[in-house]
Amino acid sequence: MEKSYLLLFLPPFLGFLTSFFIYLYLKKQPKGDEKMVEIASSIQTGAKAFLNEVYKILLIFILVVFILLFYFLNIKIALSFVLGAILSALAGNIGMRVATSSNSKTAEGVKKDIFTGLRIAFSSGLIMGLMVVSFGIFGITLLYYLFKDPNIIYGFGFGASGVAIFLRVGGGLYTKAADVGADLVGKVELDIPEDDPRNPAVIADNVGDNVGDVSGMGADLFESYVDSIIATMALGVILVKTFGEIIITLPIILAGIGLVSSILGYFLSQVIKTKKPSQSLNLGVYLSSGLMVLSSYFVINKLVNGGLKFFISTVIGLISGLIIGFVSEYFTSSDYEPTKKVAKASLSGAATNIIMGLGVGMKSTAVPIITVALAMIFAYKISGIYGVALSAVGMLSTLGITLATDCYGPVADNAAGIAEMAQLGQEVREKAESLDAIGNTTAAMGKGFAIGSAALTALALIISYLEAAKLELLDLKNPWVIAGVFIGGLLPYFISALVMESVGKTASKVVEEVRRQFREIEGLKEGRNKPDYKRCVETVTRASLKQMVLPGVITILSPLLVGYLLGKEALGGLLIGALTSGFLLAIMMANSGGSWDNAKKYIESGNFGGKHSDAHKAAVIGDTVGDPFKDTAGPSLNILIKLISIIAILIAPLL
Repeated sequence: MEKSYLLLFLPPFLGFLTSFFIYLYLKKQPKGDEKMVEIASSIQTGAKAFLNEVYKILLIFILVVFILLFYFLNIKIALSFVLGAILSALAGNIGMRVATSSNSKTAEGVKKDIFTGLRIAFSSGLIMGLMVVSFGIFGITLLYYLFKDPNIIYGFGFGASGVAIFLRVGGGLYTKAADVGADLVGKVELDIPEDDPRNPAVIADNVGDNVGDVSGMGADLFESYVDSIIATMALGVILVKTFGEIIITLPIILAGIGLVSSILGYFLSQVIKTKKPSQSLNLGVYLSSGLMVLSSYFVINKLVNGGLKFFISTVIGLISGLIIGFVSEYFTSSDYEPTKKVAKASLSGAATNIIMGLGVGMKSTAVPIITVALAMIFAYKISGIYGVALSAVGMLSTLGITLATDCYGPVADNAAGIAEMAQLGQEVREKAESLDAIGNTTAAMGKGFAIGSAALTALALIISYLEAAKLELLDLKNPWVIAGVFIGGLLPYFISALVMESVGKTASKVVEEVRRQFREIEGLKEGRNKPDYKRCVETVTRASLKQMVLPGVITILSPLLVGYLLGKEALGGLLIGALTSGFLLAIMMANSGGSWDNAKKYIESGNFGGKHSDAHKAAVIGDTVGDPFKDTAGPSLNILIKLISIIAILIAPLL
């Protein structure tokens, strides 16, 4: 193997090695008492059972698509597809297993002090982040070494997208149906605490946090990460005569620098003491970003003649990601005015809470949209189409640690649940809940980051589609293009509607089951008998798997039907329309949902009447509306806009 290619494998190797040592650290941490271990084991068993059922469906999907790609395109693209699907599923599976084994350890760590619990949860999240990034770089590097053609590696991106649509939608349906069902009966009807052990749906709720927000989010961002790198490599082919082969491998090199920067940023954030847990998480992200900027400057200038313009495009993307993350924090954290207004609106009922939350989400779209628009314009002015794609790589360059701060959230949430169910006392529960509240904000930042990166990645993919379809431009006077734009604009709304309806249907089954158990199990409400947790887990698993298929099938078929029936110009319009409405809708849903959730927690911390007040009940209803917004429908749009773009690129030569 040539030395230059061997060097590209070093960062993912370092990522795997770091993950292994962090795993050894986590393995040594105490799990807590017998009750805590029992609860954690139930959560892990439920999560594994759900993923195993999803994998059965995925296996059929992978086999069918492999045959189609082999028949209509070629064996190389088909094999790339399989590798992308396997590595995406593997990264999510490893991350989920680590997360579910760390939740009781986090709760036990909180007994000592809040920073010990934070370190355990953050470390488990980092393994997910490093797995996603390391597998992504490894897979792309291997395929480029074997085939030397970036266009073949689009198959790898398609494999990642295929896994993401099922894991993200299926996991999102699971987590929010269980969450909504548990809240509506437990909090609203029976007025019992969140994660009360008497509630039959609490284990399913905690399982959902892992399958939706760990394995699902991991698959989502794995897809964005690899698609941005592949699209930039493909566009780099145009510039090979001017800059040499380095322009094709530059995105892989920058991704490797970002991976190493994430590792260093994490360790530095653990050494430097902070006053608040949230400051420690943010410090890791900021340090990693700073290291990425410094390192990439020297590397790009050394490897590429006249590389300053490419460095600036990379930094534009990185800064854009940080801005979008900060805006998400501002609109969803209870430290700031928007979410406090949502909480205050709860004083006059659920309707005003929901109205205010929708307004917050709609308003929050302005800065991210303007940020991405300016990033695109500046990157294009500085270094052309390649620079736009490179800015997407820059935005995702420190994904290792930004995904860690996101996956930290479900572990902290589970820890708070275990503290409640295992009756660890008020002090431990309050500490765990404070970590959970931080997790809500980091999750909202992660979702903002995910959709921002999806938008830039989709933009790079659309440019690649125009190249693959040999389209110089999309003529707005052409009715086929406008028809495509309208159909594309419809898709995010239609898919969101299907997903929201699916959450409602699945949650209804959970509500019926929880009500049945409280009605039929004697002494359950008084705590004399245990609920049947397993029955609820099975109910949610069956219902969510059934409901996830239709949105996935429609997403995959849409670009095929438009491309073959209306032509390649209409398909280009479809991609533009889906990106525009999908970006706006996803931001609105993520931030409305995050604001509703944290408004509820703000009231629970003693404001506006505290727990059990009328304002709290109104906020709980707002939160149950926001749950499928932020964790199911919104994230599914990230995948939609990238998946249809990848499919469009693959079928472009056939149109």
